[in-house]
Amino acid sequence: MVILAEEAEKKSVSEETRTVVVNAHGAMILLGLKVSVGQLLTLRNSTTGEEAACPVVYVSPHESEKRQVGIDFMKPCPRFWRISFPPPDWTTRTPEAKGNPSRLGNTQTNSRQKK
Repeated sequence: MVILAEEAEKKSVSEETRTVVVNAHGAMILLGLKVSVGQLLTLRNSTTGEEAACPVVYVSPHESEKRQVGIDFMKPCPRFWRISFPPPDWTTRTPEAKGNPSRLGNTQTNSRQKK
């Protein structure tokens, strides 16, 4: 991923970044550029070339080489990441969920029945 931003002097800057967390609404990224909440950034997917405008919604208070920065898409954009997200009504109780107690119980019952 690449972040494009404008500095105070209207000078364009960019930085290659990594994501910490992604979702349909934005991401948490690691960023060395100094940004502030409310600042508008452009996020470019290095694989697809697709770009999305993203305001900064969070900047980690921890001083380090790179800070965690939360960004939001202007509107939900689940396809930007090219990964599948669970449907909105998904819960850990959904039959397909890993770790679902009823799913595990059924699997154990089925394996006993096969013996």
